[in-house]
Amino acid sequence: MQVFRHIPTSLQSACAIAIGNFDGMHLGHQALLKKLIEMARALNLTSAVMTFEPHPREFFTPASAPTRLCSIREKLEYFAATGVERVYVCRFDRSFAKVTSDEFMQTILRNALNAQAILVGEDFRFGAMRSGSIIDFVEAKFNLVSLPQVDLAIDNAAPSRVSSTRVRSALAAGNLQEVALLLGRPYSMSGKVVHGAKRGRQLGFPTANVLLRHERPALTGVYAVKLDGLNGVANLGVRPTIDGVKKLSLEVHLIDFNGDLYGKHVHVEFLQKIRDEMKFEDLDTLKAQIGLDKAVAIEFFDSVIPTEVGI
Repeated sequence: MQVFRHIPTSLQSACAIAIGNFDGMHLGHQALLKKLIEMARALNLTSAVMTFEPHPREFFTPASAPTRLCSIREKLEYFAATGVERVYVCRFDRSFAKVTSDEFMQTILRNALNAQAILVGEDFRFGAMRSGSIIDFVEAKFNLVSLPQVDLAIDNAAPSRVSSTRVRSALAAGNLQEVALLLGRPYSMSGKVVHGAKRGRQLGFPTANVLLRHERPALTGVYAVKLDGLNGVANLGVRPTIDGVKKLSLEVHLIDFNGDLYGKHVHVEFLQKIRDEMKFEDLDTLKAQIGLDKAVAIEFFDSVIPTEVGI
C-alpha cells in the first residue's frame, strides 16, 4: 500500500477514492471500504482513500474535539488489511481549511488524483466552511456512490446509527461488548513496547509498557486484555498511586508469560473492564489490588468461549 503525506503535483493513475476521517474503523467505515474495493476492481481502477490529519475538529476546536479512537498508524493498518492500494493523508491546516468545494473537486480530486469514482457517506461535507455536499459531486458529474448509514440494534433496543460517537460513548461507559459489536472486533490500541521504571516488576507484576500515540484516549481504567493473543490485565491511565506527574501510560501484565517484548510493536485488545483507575494509600495496598485484578482477569478468560472476529 502506498501512503502519500501530500497531494501529488503530477496526475496519478485513475482511481476510485473513499473520503472520510475513518476514526475507529467501525461497521459503517467497513461497509464503505468494502464497496470501494468492489467498485475499483469492477472498473479496473486503483482503490484509494483520502483521510485527514489532524481531525478537522481538532484543528478548529482543539479544546472540545472528540477523543480519537485510533492513531494514524492504526488507521493505516486497517486500510492495508482491507486491501486499499493507496492512501492520501491530507495535512489539515489553515491552508487546507481555505480550499473551496470547487477547488477540492477540480484541482485535487480531478486534476491531481484522477478520481473516476467517489465514495462517501450520505452526510459528507467538504470544502471551506463545509459548503460542499454530495449534490455538488453529482453536479460536477463525478461517478458518485453515497452509502447510507449503517444501523445496529443491541439488546432489543431500536436500531440506531453506527458512528464514532456511539463507539466513544460505549467505551466511556465500559461497555466493551457493545463496542465489539459496533466495530466487528474488540477495541484495540497499538504501540511499541518500551522500557519503564520497572515498578511493576518490583511489585511482583512485571508489565509491558506500551508507548501510546493517544493523548486523550476514549477509555481509562483496568481491563482484561489480549496482547497479540496473550492473556493479560492492563492499566490505562496516569498511575495516581505511583507517579507524581500525570503522564498517560498503558501497562500490560501478561499472565503466564516470561518472554522479552522490548522494541516490538504490539496490539492490545480490550475485552472486559475490571474497574476504574484508583489511588491507593500505599504500595502494599496497590499490590494487593493488582493481585485481585489479575484473579478477575483469569476468571474472565476461563469463562470466554474463543471466537475469531476480523476486520
